[in-house]
Amino acid sequence: MTETAAPPAQPPASPIDRRVPVGRLRLLYRRNGRALNALVTLLLVWAFFAANNPALFLIPGYYNAFLFSVPATIIMTTALVFVVVAGEIDLAFPSVIGASGGVFMTLVLLGLPIVPAALVTLALGAAIGAGIGAIVVWGRISSLVATLGLNFFIVGIVNLLAQGRNIESRDSVGSWGYQVFTGRWDVLGLQVPNHFLMALLWTALLYIVFRHHRFGLRVQLVGDNADSARQMGINIDMVRVGAFVVSGVAAALCGVILVQTANMVWFPTSGRAYLLIALAALFVGGTPVWGGVGTIWGAFFGALTVTLIPSGAVGAGFAGFWTDFIFGLVIILTMVAHRFSGARVR
Repeated sequence: MTETAAPPAQPPASPIDRRVPVGRLRLLYRRNGRALNALVTLLLVWAFFAANNPALFLIPGYYNAFLFSVPATIIMTTALVFVVVAGEIDLAFPSVIGASGGVFMTLVLLGLPIVPAALVTLALGAAIGAGIGAIVVWGRISSLVATLGLNFFIVGIVNLLAQGRNIESRDSVGSWGYQVFTGRWDVLGLQVPNHFLMALLWTALLYIVFRHHRFGLRVQLVGDNADSARQMGINIDMVRVGAFVVSGVAAALCGVILVQTANMVWFPTSGRAYLLIALAALFVGGTPVWGGVGTIWGAFFGALTVTLIPSGAVGAGFAGFWTDFIFGLVIILTMVAHRFSGARVR
């Protein structure tokens, strides 16, 4: 009798994949939920105002002043994403805005053309940001306390030097450098200023750095878990200082823009009004205070939202005292929506 060969062993059956496929829209929301929440908030706020006065909100001319005033908030809010995601906070930027505007005007009065004066001012803003970051990081001081104190300190220096006087350079109005920042383009009846286009380019640049550049990725790692980032060989101190440098450059750029949108007039109080506005836009945009999580485009939409609320409320027929109520309601509801966009990191 011949032995029959045993049948070859069959490979074990692979386990059944019981995972529910994730739809494209759901996946998109998982990846960009905070930015989408901010966009939806902007659209809902606009729709609410437009429903109360459609004749005003549906004409392009209404948005000319809006596009002229919103760039500084966009630039500052998107830059603050780096600081907050890194686990810090910057409350000194309003004074840096004011100081930068004063330096810029002084350089112009000394005969320096507007564009070179702006570049020098940006370098100064980077240096101030680096100094603030060094005090916070290597001084081992809470960024909340340190930047709050530095805000008053820098404002005090500015007031001592200015003695309450404005600085003007009316002859520079209409020059080539002035037009670089404040010139306008007619787009379907809408006057789009150059500094709004600069704010768009700034936002796109910060998005690329934040999402695709090594520095932006390290900022997120440091804010998420500093100990793990240090074990990976990341110099967490330099990353945090670099985040303050971004904030300093943004503040300097805002100072340059605000001076020129005021027809080349600098006020000692310039920049002070942006503290609560920029922070509100940051939180509406989906960047929480605990670090590690943030979104550049969310900050962009948040800046548009908080800038729209004051003028939009008045245009919709609400009295001025409704503005604070609407601000608070939008911030609270948006933060609740952001809670469903991902778990808390810390």
